[in-house]
Amino acid sequence: MIVSNATLLTIMTVLFLSLGYLGVPVAFSLFAGVLVGTMFTPITMQSMVAQLFNGMDSEALMAIPFFLLVGELMTSANVVIRIAELSQALVGHIRGGLAQVTTVFSMFFSGMSGSSSADVAVLSRTMAGPMAKEGYRPAFTAALIAAASTIAALVPPSIMAVVYGAIGNVSIAGLFLGGIVPGFFIAIGLMIYCYFFGPAGFRRPRATFGQLATAGRAAALPMMIPVILLGGILTGWFTPTEAGVIAIAYILLVVIPLLNPGHMRNIWRDFIHAGMVYSLPMITIAAASAFGWLVAYLRGPIVVAGWITGFAGNDPQLIMFSLVLVFVIVGDFIEPVPAIIIFMPVVNALTEAGSINSVHMGVVLIVTLAFGLITPPYGLALLMASKFLNVTFSSALKASLPIYIIFFAAIAFTIFVPEAVLWLPKHVFPESVGCFKAPGGTGYICP
Repeated sequence: MIVSNATLLTIMTVLFLSLGYLGVPVAFSLFAGVLVGTMFTPITMQSMVAQLFNGMDSEALMAIPFFLLVGELMTSANVVIRIAELSQALVGHIRGGLAQVTTVFSMFFSGMSGSSSADVAVLSRTMAGPMAKEGYRPAFTAALIAAASTIAALVPPSIMAVVYGAIGNVSIAGLFLGGIVPGFFIAIGLMIYCYFFGPAGFRRPRATFGQLATAGRAAALPMMIPVILLGGILTGWFTPTEAGVIAIAYILLVVIPLLNPGHMRNIWRDFIHAGMVYSLPMITIAAASAFGWLVAYLRGPIVVAGWITGFAGNDPQLIMFSLVLVFVIVGDFIEPVPAIIIFMPVVNALTEAGSINSVHMGVVLIVTLAFGLITPPYGLALLMASKFLNVTFSSALKASLPIYIIFFAAIAFTIFVPEAVLWLPKHVFPESVGCFKAPGGTGYICP
């Protein structure tokens, strides 16, 4: 039976989405689409099985389990409470005290875990109880925690940036640096929203310099972890994977023995749990890689890229807005990692068509996919936060709607102000954004 490429692509997509709506895990929904697609093509099943493993066979992806283990060790050893206390000393006196603390705490912890899911779990465990005691509505707390957790997708060591860089052959260091400004943009936006529109909370006196210094000293050891991760990568001393290993060694040899030595007997549990958590994205990466490869074989990326260029031409801003629209819709139904893998051929084609810097494009799409973590019907971060706080998803969604404005502004900012996004990469690690050394030997020339 001969089936046209367009028909087969439609069948695969409808099957994947239908199974997803029925509650089938994303990986198995993608597998189903791959199996059906393979039946109507000359591709052998052995080739598709090989493609499953090829999707996971990337050295850069090895950084993911180490970043996850960093977050797991810091959480289970209860070291993160020191970071929460430092956050309170910094901003606890501002209107909306604990809401402000939650945002700043998320900024600090995001620099250790790189995982929005880990951020949701830690923030819910640490901040939900105190916020409830101060009268914050659970729906507001869930919405804030979910929104704040998306910062982990932007600032280093973002797992989403690692996947995007590995699959799209884009500088991971450049994506790390490029995501810092949008990450701060969202954080500041959340703080402004909580100040003017959130609950007032309890007004605490401003921390004295001595109290701030005490909190800073208490948090000094764990706060070295982002320095190790980012500093090692940007100086060229470590790859992202090696930086994760060094950070874990630092936690095991310095942080936990000095701050919570009793936890050493439970370290094995952290390794097991991190391994289990790691298996979830990896099986999804394998399935998405096979699905994306088959879509590319059926010339799907060429068709989609043709539609977008037919509308946007070679205008870089129109191309990025078109991709943002696609990824906002896709992010409502698919997790960020498989979305990146499936659509990367389209992204690469349009990046070249619009002569767009690959790091700039990557940051725009990562911000967009981070937004998808709090949008219905999937909204993984919002779903997790509502479960942890025992509130309905609909009430948490309603409370998060005003926060969408912050993300719309952040996406527009990253599109229209590429200089702000690329400023850090150009000045800290210029090779990551295509700069090259000047012929005279002094300075760099950047496109």
